[in-house]
Amino acid sequence: MLHTRATVLAGCIAALFPLHAAADDATPLAVVQVTGHYNNAVGTSDAASQGSITADLIAARPAMRTAELLEFVPGMIVTQHSGDGKASQYFLRGFNLDHGTDFATFIDGMPVNMRSHAHGQGYTDLNFLIPELVQRIDYKKGPYFADEGDFASAGAAHIRLADRLPQGLASLALGESGYRRGLLADSVKAGAGNLLYGAEVLNNDGPWDLPQRVRKYNGMLRYSQGAYNDGFSITAMAFTNQWHSTDQIPLRAVQSGLIGRFGNIDPTDGGEASRYSLSFAQRMRTESGLLEFDAYALHSRLELVSNFTYYLDNPVDGDQGSQRERRNMAGANLAQSWRADIGGLEMHNKAGVQTRYDRLSPVGIYQTARHAVTATVREDRVRESSVGVYGENTTQWLPWLRSMAGLRYDAYQFNVASEGGSYGVANTGKARAHLVSPKLSLMFGPWQRTEYFVNFGKGFHSNDARGTTQTRLPDGTATDPVTPLVATRGSEIGLRSEIVPGLQSSLALWRLNIDSELLFIGDAGVTEATRPSRRRGIEWNNHYVASSWLLFDLDVAATRTRYGDTSPDGDRIPGALNRVLSFGATVRDLGPWSGSFQLRHFGPRPLLEDNSIKSASTTLAYVRAGYQLGKRTNVALDIFNLFDKKASDIDYYYRSRLPGEPADGVDDIHFHPVERRGFRVTLAHHF
Repeated sequence: MLHTRATVLAGCIAALFPLHAAADDATPLAVVQVTGHYNNAVGTSDAASQGSITADLIAARPAMRTAELLEFVPGMIVTQHSGDGKASQYFLRGFNLDHGTDFATFIDGMPVNMRSHAHGQGYTDLNFLIPELVQRIDYKKGPYFADEGDFASAGAAHIRLADRLPQGLASLALGESGYRRGLLADSVKAGAGNLLYGAEVLNNDGPWDLPQRVRKYNGMLRYSQGAYNDGFSITAMAFTNQWHSTDQIPLRAVQSGLIGRFGNIDPTDGGEASRYSLSFAQRMRTESGLLEFDAYALHSRLELVSNFTYYLDNPVDGDQGSQRERRNMAGANLAQSWRADIGGLEMHNKAGVQTRYDRLSPVGIYQTARHAVTATVREDRVRESSVGVYGENTTQWLPWLRSMAGLRYDAYQFNVASEGGSYGVANTGKARAHLVSPKLSLMFGPWQRTEYFVNFGKGFHSNDARGTTQTRLPDGTATDPVTPLVATRGSEIGLRSEIVPGLQSSLALWRLNIDSELLFIGDAGVTEATRPSRRRGIEWNNHYVASSWLLFDLDVAATRTRYGDTSPDGDRIPGALNRVLSFGATVRDLGPWSGSFQLRHFGPRPLLEDNSIKSASTTLAYVRAGYQLGKRTNVALDIFNLFDKKASDIDYYYRSRLPGEPADGVDDIHFHPVERRGFRVTLAHHF
């Protein structure tokens, strides 16, 4: 049935957009290029909140963690609530995205988000990525684009890897608290193409009383021929990581002097992860347009050991639990773009199909004591498959009016075999779901180097497969399965302007409604369907090339986030950001000197629905100073948390129990502190 529906819709798209046009799919608007670190010129996008980041900016700014690459997306905040070995915590457009739900991330067409994950739906771990091998990042926000499907309601980032390097690179970075990183990368001619390789080794203890002992190893091998829009690449990537972790800690334990800000309650938390992938990407110019094809296969393993409530449920051995999964994933994307002229109207069309299959064998949640399994909460084998078919038409109606209309159809199949836990096989079952998502955008101008946008779209995120067949909770209570696909509806009006020479500026007012904030609670092993929600906000992004050696960035975002219904508990969504501010200054090629300064601020978050308890704001500054020692060698000093702020990466409010406390525990703020001021020195040699 899944295949039949997809085939019928693909036929409809083919009939709507016949393949009989010229080969050029370039935008009909004139492009005004500003040489700089973002490529957000007028005429290059279909929404005010869409853009691209260049490799030059990525190389110019310091990053404490690999996942902070996503902070180049304006309005995005990346933090961590545990050890650096696991996926980071993401915030965007009023979402606490957890580890990636509602923001889709791709590497050359290969999805990074893990669905039905042991720890959280949409889990996005970027530790396998080597930042120096990233060529560019293309980002979109909102559900307005037909080629974006699962997890993309708040936005999406497409990370493109380099096919070749201008020079080989060997670098060594040393820092406080046992930080050591080595990198070797180069590309060489190989037959008619290029062979690129990269290897990274990273050790880091961090400032924690319990050294986190991150031991990360990355490798990449990539063969490519031709150009990005007319060539192919084959990429193999390998990643392993082990670490100890200091998770969020109770505020009362710090205030009483039981532990310090960098202390821990359970010293046996930690984890290990591995990821191995092989991917193929091809872009081919044909007489009918541009043909795009991506295929990928991946194997990953993960074990996370955490204790968030300490001695609340088990006063003897503690509440430590383990989340484990072993995953095989494969998929492919096929798209055809072409141009047509009908009735004197210039049209650009695109149709595509996206498939994905995940096999988890098994995915489990266990009670542990110092890593030893004492009981199984649940253990499942999951088969999840999906197909998405879409079509998109862009028409230039007038010199100043263009439209983009799209339609997307997604169908999912879930197969869950529940093999462990107190409820046995009660949650075994199958489920199917499908969703149609229309999209529409209108673009006006440009007038006086300013373009205007109106965008509408329906999107979705899938829910954890285990929730779609769940009939029993871990305590044996009967429950109903959750909705497999959660619909979202968004709209946006905005503008993009280059009226000031050297300045690319955009302004967007947006809103996003979600039918139900469904979430799999990985720590407890249950799926909860929460209330409908509403988000609306404003974003103002500015990228200014003051001179050939001085660049500025200023991004401001304000959001109002509420549940969409009434409840005596209140209407606030815990963890939702209300404001984000980011300022950056980059100096390049000033004689032998270069450098950058980055300031980021994110505002307080409600921790309870009634807003009676809130977190504090967090403001951090990073700075880099670089010096060219010779023609091929340079050194850089990075300083993180420049002003040594004692702030939080994230805050939660829930009940936990420390030794000697009442049996029913204590409600308290639990926080993960930002790292104190730290220094790193990097010596890089190009060959």
